[in-house]
Amino acid sequence: PEDGPYDAILVAAGAPEVPKTLVEQLAPNGRMAIPIGEIGRQQLVLVTRTPDGQLIEDRGACAFVPLIGRDAWPEGTAPP
Repeated sequence: PEDGPYDAILVAAGAPEVPKTLVEQLAPNGRMAIPIGEIGRQQLVLVTRTPDGQLIEDRGACAFVPLIGRDAWPEGTAPP
């Protein structure tokens, strides 16, 4: 966060939901591409930070490794 805000963020691991901590690091009108959904089966979404919050657009099915850590999969949920 100390180097933000960012115009774009690319997340290369699947998350259960859009991490609020990453959206907060986007500049106004900044965009983030992130796979959201179950482990092994997600939808690639494009998140745009707007004055009213965020706009989320579905960009299609995908499968990424799980995102781990704070605002991600709970410990022990993701495979090793």
